[in-house]
Amino acid sequence: MTVELDGAGSSVEICQCSMCRRWGGAYYAALTGDSVAVAGEDSARVYRSSAWAERAFCGTCGSTLWFRFLPTGNRSFSAGLFDGAAGLPIEKEIFVDERADWCRIEGCHRRMTGEEIMAEAKAAGFTFD
Repeated sequence: MTVELDGAGSSVEICQCSMCRRWGGAYYAALTGDSVAVAGEDSARVYRSSAWAERAFCGTCGSTLWFRFLPTGNRSFSAGLFDGAAGLPIEKEIFVDERADWCRIEGCHRRMTGEEIMAEAKAAGFTFD
């Protein structure tokens, strides 16, 4: 399987929620772009992780692939899939109130709690039933 991300962002977003911590072992580092091409997507294993999201991993090697926010259909991809992402700065860190003590990330970037993220999503018209 290969993932090609065109117009990849110039920074990553870090999610520290408890689901992402269980999924990836620490946190989820996300990269987005203008468009994506996934070759061999049939080997991806997709599961509904909550009422509003699904996650995918490679059924062959187990690599974390993507997170899809169901209300919009937008996907973010594991930054670890892309060699060029290693040198990118962090745009923001979300669900910091759920992070493990051993997952504190240094640097000057925006940090948001789960309550702040949910309020932002609700203000944009998303509902979480």
